Parts: sequence; structure tokens; C-alpha cells
Amino acid sequence: MGRSSKDKRDIYYRLAKEEGWRARSAFKLLQLDHEFNLFTGVNRAVDLCAAPGSWSQVLSRKLRTQGEVDLQAMAPLPGVTQIQGDITKVTTAQEIIRHFEGQPADLVVCDGAPDVTGLHDVDEYIQAQLLLAALNITTHVLKSGGTFVAKIFRGKDVTLLYSQLKIFFSSVTCAKPRSSRNSSIEAFVVCQNYSPPEGYVPNMSNPLLDHSYDVDFNQLEGPNRVIVPFLACGDLSAFDSDRTYPLQLDADKQYQYTPPTQPPICPPYQEACKLRKNNLLSREDTPSVCPTQSQDEPEPPVEST
Repeated sequence: MGRSSKDKRDIYYRLAKEEGWRARSAFKLLQLDHEFNLFTGVNRAVDLCAAPGSWSQVLSRKLRTQGEVDLQAMAPLPGVTQIQGDITKVTTAQEIIRHFEGQPADLVVCDGAPDVTGLHDVDEYIQAQLLLAALNITTHVLKSGGTFVAKIFRGKDVTLLYSQLKIFFSSVTCAKPRSSRNSSIEAFVVCQNYSPPEGYVPNMSNPLLDHSYDVDFNQLEGPNRVIVPFLACGDLSAFDSDRTYPLQLDADKQYQYTPPTQPPICPPYQEACKLRKNNLLSREDTPSVCPTQSQDEPEPPVEST
């Protein structure tokens, strides 16, 4: 199976490389913007959990001022201020505001996700905690009337997340971009018109998710149950993320393989690749190294969502 097989299986992976995006997830934000006009009137934006940087790329091309925050290192981007910090720390929120010269952000986005385990209940819970951590720091840095966009896993307990978001935003919509696979439980919450409760004071020490909630919460009906609209966004004529396409899309244009725009910076799997290449996986005394990725090493894994 050659390196072009990924280009056949994932059309958005191929297009991302050809158009210079760092990851296929760039198309998700572009399709969300096409549906919700996210960037209209936005001057200051924050990208949480930004690495490898495809959403920051979109923001840098669309807006004037934006910053990105992540614990992981990320290759620089023109026009983007990077903050390598913890989104659960108030010092990170203060650093963001300081970058914007005391002004709050107009837009906060977060495409962060945990390393999935395959145990759906565990993955959904960890993703919910990550989303709530992103919401928590957003309450520190977002202006009134601002917009918050974040990845969500639509599990059985998603109603509780919707209820938390509705406390802070008058409009909450669950959107599924066409570039997100139908087989994935991934979706995105688009929260508009930030309006926190009267007297609310952002506080990092208090988690937004109440662990003592009734397990029958999702069984409520009528006005007691929080239901948010679900919207499939993206042009119906756009490429289908679950379909396999031929390499030759245009009869007048010859297919040519395109390498990834930005290789990962010291990825966790790089040592394993080197050990496997040298038939050393069984040795336990091999030292850990992190050299610059060479041309003959395998490409980063294709995103699965």
C-alpha cells in the first residue's frame, strides 16, 4: 500500500495538503463559518488546544489579530501569537488578555480532543471535561455577545453539556460539518451571544460540571429537557468525507503527490517508528531521542474524525 493510498481514502486529507493546510480539520472551521458567519465583525480571536495549527491557519487568513493556546509545542505561524500554557490556569487567561492589550476576545474556538481509548464512555467523559475547561477559560476572556465554538462528542449524556452552555449563551447549536465523518460521534457546538448570569464571576477553581447531577437527567421531557438544534453544514455538493475518490479528480490536471504542510514536532510515535525501522522494538534499553523528522520517516497519522 503506497503513500498515495491515504489520498484515495480521505479526500479532505489530500485537499488539505494541496491547499497548504496543516490538517484536514481546517475545512471543518471553514464550513462552520460558511453556515454561521463566525468571522463577521471579529477582530480578536483565540484558538484553544491549537496544535497542530490548522484552525489557527484559518483564523490568521481571515482575521487581523489572533492568539493560540496549547500545552504542546506548535510550529510558528505568521500573524499568530502563541501561548504555550494550561487552559485550566487563570494565568493563561491573564496572558491572553494581556496580549489583546486588556480587551476581551470576540471569538474563542477549540478543536481539542483527547487521545481516544476506544472505550466510548471514557472518551466522551474526557472530551466533556476538556470542553468544560475550554468554556471555563472562555468566561474569562470572551466579551459579552461573543461566540464560542468547540468540539463535542454526542454521547448519551450530552444534554447536561447543552444545559451548561445554555447558561452562558442565548443561542446554542450542534453542527456537523460535511468534512466530519458520518461514522464519528464528533460534532461542534456553536454558542452565540455570550451573556453570563447576572453576578457571575469567572473562577477557575470551580468546575462547571456538577458530578452530583441526577442520572435520570437525560430522561426528562417537555420544557425540563434542554434540546439544541442539530445542523448539518457545508454545501451538499461538497466532497463526502466517508467516500473514497480516485486520485485523478480533474481530467485536465495530472495527480501529483503532496507531502504534509507541516510535519509534527517531536510526535510521541516518532521513537517507535525509529525502533521499528531498525528492528529494535524488543529492546528496552534503547535511549529516547527526538531529532528533527527526516524525509524517509512515515507521515503523521490521518485524522479519523
